[in-house]
Amino acid sequence: MKCPHCRVAFHDTEKFEYLAQDVDAHWGAIYLVCPSCRKIIVFLRRAEGGAKDQHGHFVSLLGRQISTLVYPKGTARPPVPQEVPPDIAQDYTEACRVLTDSPKASAALSRRCLQATLRSAGAVKPGDLADEIQQVLDSGKLPSTLAESIDAIRNVGNFSAHPIKSKATGTVVPVEPHEAGWNLDVLEALFDYFFVQPAIIAKKRAALDAKLQDAGKPPMKQP
Repeated sequence: MKCPHCRVAFHDTEKFEYLAQDVDAHWGAIYLVCPSCRKIIVFLRRAEGGAKDQHGHFVSLLGRQISTLVYPKGTARPPVPQEVPPDIAQDYTEACRVLTDSPKASAALSRRCLQATLRSAGAVKPGDLADEIQQVLDSGKLPSTLAESIDAIRNVGNFSAHPIKSKATGTVVPVEPHEAGWNLDVLEALFDYFFVQPAIIAKKRAALDAKLQDAGKPPMKQP
């Protein structure tokens, strides 16, 4: 797995502690310590059933099981690239943190983040988010796969019935957890396209221009 603290991949044997049984399920805690950053990672695990020995001591969880990351809080997603503007990065980070507890709140934050991204880097005319998505699609600047992904956001949580106006971003509408997660996936791709890749190209261009200058040659022509 990748450590949700430092994002370094590692292999380790998880440790399990049985907690209790209630009317809904059997509950346990799984924890690991990352060998790189030495921070603990804790999951809460829910199971349909549990096996006990002849003395009534818990042996193992049985049936369908669901694990939820409880520490560090949020989802195991990569950190926001440093090239992303701070206000956009803040909304994205918060959307990740609340995804497990409230997919609706996460989707509202991620849509606001998307709107800010399109206005900052997509050169769209401010309006409601549906119109702004259409503007960037009509521009034809996005790669086809990314265009299809951003277009799909309008179908998340019946978004077409709940347009987000420019003066009322962050509207909360019903969504499924996987839909809210999709919003974050699309944002990660947009961050790379709008902010990360241009910064990489600019850095390489500056390095090449410096070499040309040392050689007494003119810099590259601007695109």
